[in-house]
Order: sequence, then structure tokens, then C-alpha cells
Amino acid sequence: METIFKEYLFEKHILVREEGTEEENPFESLFSLANLFNIRITEGENLVHSDMISFAAKQLGEDVPEPFYRGFPKSVRALSRDQLIFDQMIHYAVTYGLGNFSEAGHSLFEEQMERSAFNEKAEIKDFRIVTEKEAVELLGVMTDQLLAGTRPISEFQFDMIRDYIMTYDHKVQNVASKDTATLLLLDTRNLRFAEFLSLSDVIRLVDALNYEYYESENPYQLNLKNQDRKFVTALIHKLFSLGRCNLRACYEKKKAWNGLLHHLHFKATNEEEQAFLGAMRGKGNESVYSDFERAMAEENITGAVDIMKKEKGSGAVLRNLNYIISRCKTVEDFEYVMKNVDSNNTIVLLQLIIAYTNYDRNQAVRTFKFTKYNKLRVHQETEEEMRRRKSHITVGQAEMLANELRGKLQHRLAGRLGKVYIDEEMQRYALPLQETASQGGFGVLTRGTRLPIGEMKKLRAFTYWEKVNDIDLSCFSIDTKGMQHEFSWRSMAENQSDAVTFSGDETSGYNGGSEYFDIDLEKFRKKYPDHRYLIFCNNVFTGINFSKCFCKAGYMLRDTDDSGFIYEPKTVQSSFLVNCESTFAYLYGIDLTTNEFIWLNMARNSSSRVAGDTSMRFLTDYFHVTDAMSVYDFFRMMATERVFDPTKADVVVTNKTVEVPEGVEVIREYDFEKMIALMNA
Repeated sequence: METIFKEYLFEKHILVREEGTEEENPFESLFSLANLFNIRITEGENLVHSDMISFAAKQLGEDVPEPFYRGFPKSVRALSRDQLIFDQMIHYAVTYGLGNFSEAGHSLFEEQMERSAFNEKAEIKDFRIVTEKEAVELLGVMTDQLLAGTRPISEFQFDMIRDYIMTYDHKVQNVASKDTATLLLLDTRNLRFAEFLSLSDVIRLVDALNYEYYESENPYQLNLKNQDRKFVTALIHKLFSLGRCNLRACYEKKKAWNGLLHHLHFKATNEEEQAFLGAMRGKGNESVYSDFERAMAEENITGAVDIMKKEKGSGAVLRNLNYIISRCKTVEDFEYVMKNVDSNNTIVLLQLIIAYTNYDRNQAVRTFKFTKYNKLRVHQETEEEMRRRKSHITVGQAEMLANELRGKLQHRLAGRLGKVYIDEEMQRYALPLQETASQGGFGVLTRGTRLPIGEMKKLRAFTYWEKVNDIDLSCFSIDTKGMQHEFSWRSMAENQSDAVTFSGDETSGYNGGSEYFDIDLEKFRKKYPDHRYLIFCNNVFTGINFSKCFCKAGYMLRDTDDSGFIYEPKTVQSSFLVNCESTFAYLYGIDLTTNEFIWLNMARNSSSRVAGDTSMRFLTDYFHVTDAMSVYDFFRMMATERVFDPTKADVVVTNKTVEVPEGVEVIREYDFEKMIALMNA
């Protein structure tokens, strides 16, 4: 079985016994999984194989380079500021100046120290083992569930479904997301996926093609190769033959269509295509948005809503809700808008409920966040944009909208799942609404998920890399006034303490380098009482994208007086590959008030080599997602009856290992595919 499939299942706490393999020492293999990684096999013990040990090691950390300070963290705190700086200067001179990467460089001043045997209490990781045949069937179900989602998926999820479709000739019945269908068309060049697109989506496809294959983000500057021009031309003809020619929607991208048709030297083969050419080259514009804006300019709110709903559906009304509500002058207009906002689009309802519940956080200068090409884009509102703002609503209106939409969502979801057992801890987990900028790997959670950090535990953030000279792990705090403070390679020489310790800026030999932060949260709060949040990020100082090197990041929860080695797989909560087409990625955060870990995991559209040059305050919006809607809330809405005994439930939502009758579905926090399917049902 291909590695990508086994890695994807490992995220779901599933190991695969491949066909044709035999195991002579099953007990020893089970013992090794438990002893090395705290992996407990709950199902399929008889399928265990020694290959799983090396596979788990690779997922949780294999050949991790040792840090610059061998005695980290104690030895680092013992060094003076001058010693720390001198250490790094000598180290840089050897590695960068002399180009000596033959062996890892180390401190000149730290004392040697012996490490005690690992004896910390670490969290047990429950896994099950399946046969290769069962794994293929599971992946097929997951593929269909991901394809049912209307929102773009992460790059790792897409790579899995594309490879699965091609490897096992999977018969695709539905691709609900235009972005996913577009990428499948581009990667496979199989026009069967055209049935999931419309003519207006060709511009979306050309934009993706221009970026993926020509590294250009300007859709108006095309220089496609002949084979790509032929492919796009064939796609247009195919869409006409399928009758998927939404001409009015094409007007919305009329300028882009003109450029594309000229670049393709497109020739019509029938009257319908000829009419399309005439429409795109003519002077008129019959787009829905033109009519909508005309009605809005005339303060005809009911007419604008009718146009949008008839031509684009209620989802389009929802997406323009701020704009429409901000123009309502009468109670009758407001009531008409709400009457025509139905609940058919669960995803948009969920997104708006979260946005309106937290609306009061965004009343001053707004920061707009969106993703394109699987990277986060951030734009802060300018003074001119504030003056011309079209979509301002009051906090009171936002509260009213959140309540109205929550009621509509409740009505739509009610009674879907019968009897449901929901663990209280699921209130901490966010729903996978849009994870396009996320990286994949073990322990990856949905953005906004909060997890408690136990007492007497410290967080050890880590990153390690190969095939590149230098990657930086940085930590930033945001205080109660919104001010940003930096803890990184350029500031830690004078900030090392029992509260926060940094392992040193690494460039260590052929096996790559590594960096660590230790945060003792109790001591950090005492030392920095006004600091509210911590945010961790990675950037490639060398300047190439993460996709051109090998970089893993994650975190461990260690005892405050930790034993064992710096990198202990037993304590790893997450270890994921950072491989985005960018030099900058946000990893995770900490809420110092609640003592909780908060998942971020976003690649930012950036070529920055140094962290801290831009504000990170906008990231705290993600810290409040579960206040508005959590996995617990979602399943509570769908339950006909909530039961408190998992053996009496039709569906069980928990992360714990539970005994349930055969046929009862168990949904865990990492079952993104099942949640996506339910949100899009």
C-alpha cells in the first residue's frame, strides 16, 4: 500500500497490516509499540507487524537532530547572555562562514550532564490495526465523504483522494466542491470530472492552472503551453455538450473570459458557442451581481434579495448578509431579508453563526482573512476603506442575526441522528469548516480547537528540518492591550528564564537542525502577568518555500521536571509536516488565562524570512470559535435524544475508548470526513 494512504490512516489512529507479510514475534511488536510510543492496540492485535514500529517512529519523530545545547533546557538557563551570544557567533562562523555541515555544532560553555531514564506519565494513544483490504474500503468511504464537502479541503486530503481515485479506479459519484473538482481535472486531465463544473468555472480552473504549472498569480497574464490550451479548449466544448453553460454567470468574469478566449484562439463549433463568444465580446453585462447592485443602489432591498435568491440561491443571500442588512431602513425590509434566508446551506449558516457571535471583537479596524492557493491571506482595513465601508452592522444586529441563524440551523439539523451519546469534552473541539491552509500529520486538529494543558506540565514546542540551512521556530505573546512581544532567536539571549527557554538557533550538519521552546505556563504567568496569549510560528530563514525542504513541527507535553531525552515520542501530542508553498506558517497558540492549547495550523501567503514583522493579533479570532459552535453543539442539535449511556446510543461522539454494540457509529475528533459528510447532507 502506498505510503500516503498509511500516513492518512495513521492520523485516524489506524495501522495497516499489508498483504503478504508475516510476523514471528507479535508480542515483542506490541510491547515495542507500547514501550516506545505509548501506542495501545485496542482492535486487531493479531494483525500486528514489526514494520509498524519503524512506521510509527517515522510519524512521531525519526532521526530528530539533537539541539545545539545538549543539556537543554537546564544548561541554557545556566549560561549568561554573553555566553549565549558568543556561542551562536562561533557556531554561525563555522557553519555559514566555513560551510562546515559535517557534524552538529554544540555549545562551548555548557556543562555535560547525564539524563535520567524516561519516567514521566504520558498520554496513551489508542490505535487499531486493519487488513490492507479493510484499509482500502475505509479509504473509499473517507474519499466519498471528503468529496461530499462543498468547501475546499487541505492539500494532504486532496492528495489522498486523488491518489486513491487513480490507484483503485474509484468511481466518483459526486464532487460537491468546485475547487476539488477543478484540481482533479487539472491533475488527472480526465474530462469525466467536467460534469461537476459549469462553464463559468473554467476561469477558476485556468487561474489554478496558471498558478500550479506556471507559478503566476495573475489570471490576466497567460502564456499557456499548447497542450494546456488544447485541454482548456476541449473542456469548454465538453461543458457545452453537457449543457452546463450558465451564460449569465460568465458575465461576472467577462474581462478574464475575453483574455482567455483570445489566448486560446477559441473557435465556436455550434450556434450556442457562437452566442457565447458574442456575449463575452459584446459591451453589455447581464450578470446577476449587476442587477443586484442596481437594486441595492435604488434602496430596493426586497428586489435585491429576490434577484440574488432566484439566480444564485439562498446561500448567496447569506454570503451578502452584512451588506444587505446594513442597507435596511425599515423593520419590514429586515423581516423580509430574514424570511428569505432559509437553512439549506449548513456550512454557511455555521460560518455566519461563528462570525456574528464573535462580531464585537471586530468593531474597530477590521482584518479580512481568506485563503487562496491553500495559503492564508490577510488584509487589514485601511482608513479609506473604513470611510467607504458598505457592510457595517451594529453589535445588537449581529447578536440578533446569530440567534436567528442558530434557530434556522437547529430546525434544519433536528432529529437527524436519533439517540446520541456526546462526551462533554467535545465542547473543546471545533468543526472542520474550512481547512484549506492546513498541514497534515499525526495529532492535527481542526483550527480553533482547545485542549487543556494538565497541571505540572510544560509545553515543549519543536521543529526540525533537512535539505535547508535554517528554519526558525518563534514564539510571540499578545498582552491584554493587544501589544505583541517576541520570543525568538533575535531576542531570547536576554530572555531565557525558568518561564521560557529556547534551545538556540540551529544549523546542525547533514541531518539538518532542530529548535525547541519550553514554556512553563505557571512561571510564565507570574513573570509576564499582563500577557494573555502565546502564538508559535515557523519561517524559513534561508528563503526557500517549505515545500522545497523537509520540515516537521509539533509539540510535546512534558513534566515540569522532565526526564529522558529532549525528544521523547511518548510525549508527542502532534507531529506534522510543514510543506506549504510559502516561507511562513502559524502552528498553534496558548490561552494563558484558561491554560489551554489552541490549534491554528495555517500556511500564510508570505515570502518573509523573519517572523514578527506583521501583526498576529487577528489570530485571536480563532481562539473563540468553540464559544460560538463546537462539535458538541453540532451533534446536540442533531440528536433526537441525548443519552448518557454509550451502549444505548445510535451514535457515540467521544475520544475515549468505549464498548458499544455492533452497528453503533463512533465519531472522534479526528474523524473530519464523517463531520464533513454530515455538514453537507
